[in-house]
Parts: sequence; C-alpha cells; structure tokens
Amino acid sequence: MNEEIEEFLYREELELATIFKRAIAAAIDDTILSVLLVIILFDSLSSLQGTEQMVMFVNSFMLEFITIKIIYHLIFTTLYGATAGKMLMKIRVIEISTATNPTWSASLNRSIFRIVSEMFLYLGFLWGMMDPNRQTWQDKTAKTLVINA
Repeated sequence: MNEEIEEFLYREELELATIFKRAIAAAIDDTILSVLLVIILFDSLSSLQGTEQMVMFVNSFMLEFITIKIIYHLIFTTLYGATAGKMLMKIRVIEISTATNPTWSASLNRSIFRIVSEMFLYLGFLWGMMDPNRQTWQDKTAKTLVINA
C-alpha cells in the first residue's frame, strides 16, 4: 500500500472498503438504473415482438443510458459521498486530500472514467482488484478512495 495513503487512513481512522462490497454496490446501482430505463421505455418495449427487437431498441438508447449513469453517479457521489448501492453496502467515496465527499469536478471525473472502464471490459475495476489501495481507474484519476462508512 502506498505509504502516504496508508498513513492517511491510519490518521483519519478509516478502513478501505472491500472489493466485494464495491462490486455488490455497483451491481445494485446498475440494477436501479436498468429498472429505471425499463420503466421509461416500458410502453415502447411492450409493443415489440421478440428478444432481438427488444435488444436493438434498448441499444438505440445507449447514449441516453450512459448520460443517465454519469448524472446519477455525479449527483449522488458529490452530495452524499455514495450512490444508493454504496449506501446500502455502507461504503462511501472520499477525496484523499480532504477526507470529505468528492467535489463536483472529482465526481464528474469518477463518473466518466467509470464508463470508460465499463467500455473496456471493466479493466479499471480489475485494476482495483490488484491495486494495494483498491483504487480503480476512476479512483486514481479523481484521487479518491472508497472506505467503509
């Protein structure tokens, strides 16, 4: 573990969240957002015939879905330090420099790099599994940590 981060965690009496908790939180958030998308598109989806038509229809809203994900993560992380999934798992995001909720710019950075990681087969999350500080790409670029709340 980076000595500076280790010292910071000790000084602030904080503990890093486990990768398992982070993965469950991400699954909860993705489920919430997917259900929201289905609710929004329900009338159109119910009139489609077959799985292939449904998949093509939903894929046509990918840009909108990505935008919703970025906004969701941006607002929740900035205001609460956690998304709904993180709140349920009792973990939160903090900036390393202040030990407080990330700023709007740090949260936006995290949100965008989260999408980038997802686009590249979740390699940013895999990175976090191997990183001693459990920092994913979005944590590294935004200078944040995910801790137990």
